[in-house]
Amino acid sequence: MKKVITYGTYDLLHYGHIRLLERAKALGDYLIVGVTADGFDMARGKLNVEQSLIERIEAVRATGIADEIIVEEYEGQKIDDIRRCGVDIFAIGSDWKGKFDYLKEFCQVVYLDRTEGISSTDLRSKEHSVRLGLVGESPILNKFVRESKYVNGLTISGVCSENSRLLSDSLKAQCLPMDRYEELLSNSDAVYIISNPRCHYEHIRKALEKGCHVMCESPIVINPEQLSELRQLAKAHNCQLFDSLKTAYAMAYSRLVLLAKSGAIGQVMSVDATCTSMTNLEMSDDRDMKYLWNSIGAWGPTALLPIFQLLGTNYNSKMITTHLMEGTSDFDTFTKIAFVYPHAVASLKVGQGVKSEGELVISGTKGYIYVPAPWWKTDYFEVRYENPADNRRYFYQLDGEGIRYMLVVFKRAIQTGTATTYVDEQASAAFVDIISDFYNKKDTITI
Repeated sequence: MKKVITYGTYDLLHYGHIRLLERAKALGDYLIVGVTADGFDMARGKLNVEQSLIERIEAVRATGIADEIIVEEYEGQKIDDIRRCGVDIFAIGSDWKGKFDYLKEFCQVVYLDRTEGISSTDLRSKEHSVRLGLVGESPILNKFVRESKYVNGLTISGVCSENSRLLSDSLKAQCLPMDRYEELLSNSDAVYIISNPRCHYEHIRKALEKGCHVMCESPIVINPEQLSELRQLAKAHNCQLFDSLKTAYAMAYSRLVLLAKSGAIGQVMSVDATCTSMTNLEMSDDRDMKYLWNSIGAWGPTALLPIFQLLGTNYNSKMITTHLMEGTSDFDTFTKIAFVYPHAVASLKVGQGVKSEGELVISGTKGYIYVPAPWWKTDYFEVRYENPADNRRYFYQLDGEGIRYMLVVFKRAIQTGTATTYVDEQASAAFVDIISDFYNKKDTITI
């Protein structure tokens, strides 16, 4: 019996997929189809897969062409599968020509011409296009433009800003002043907002009233009542309202959270997170100060993320210690927050004018997880134990600091109408509560 094997994602299974499977089957007597796992697709940069692994497997099974279906989960698995299954022929689409010649050492390699004029990429782009407007004053907007190019069916419709000095030349060319925000909304299906947190409420409210979906840099607002109002408004208009927090979408970060929750280091007893940057406040003029975020606004949600995701939001007490920039009432150059939970403690340090080692340490009863600086965009972490021989190191690819993954999830939520954000509403509300307490000087000591 001659065995043939082929691999693919098979997202939005179409006629082109079926024709390729039929032709692969015709090469032998028994066809094995490898369907790529979600994690493997993400690791190799294929981010726009809209169907789950189970849905894609079932779609392939329903064709009746495959004699056996397996899941591809790691680099190098093709060689293992060919040896294990006794494969005679490896077949793949001709757009991969030459890529898999290394497999000729193990079996015959055949490149099959693909069906012209149809692909999953084209289907995603044509049938589910989303126009994204950009709002605010930050060089991060330039990163969003760059990363949006990796997301099929997502186009940048324009940008509104009160200060275009931080934007790239190409972005400046399509920049509108904020008094034309309504015009941007009219030409957009969704907006990404990174204006000063004091402006978030008005920018989000106007977008939701226009029926635009919103992804806003966390914190969404600085007032709990306003957050509740915006959540209700989003539901009334069938709109998505997302926290933009790219760290939550970094694969290494999500994996370390799962490891900690699985008991790999025992019971979590402490979470300590530090996020700082050396913004040159002394050199900033009045125009810059208007757009600068304070430390708690810029870094607070990021530092709070692992605390709330691992220990929850029901802490017993907290204490905020902060240092304010001279002449200001709420621009903190450094803030530390200590939390006490029923069976654990946590702390964070954030700063715009103080530099510290930006690491994350999660301590447990059996060991601890160490994430080196800058932990919020890491591709690497370690699990350490009393016996160094038991230590483990983990590496995960991180493209675009997590932004492109976040854009994919946001776009998918818009298309499906189902919120799949990696920052749930409970954590989002807790961010706002903490930052509101800072502004209201609740549980706060100023040094």
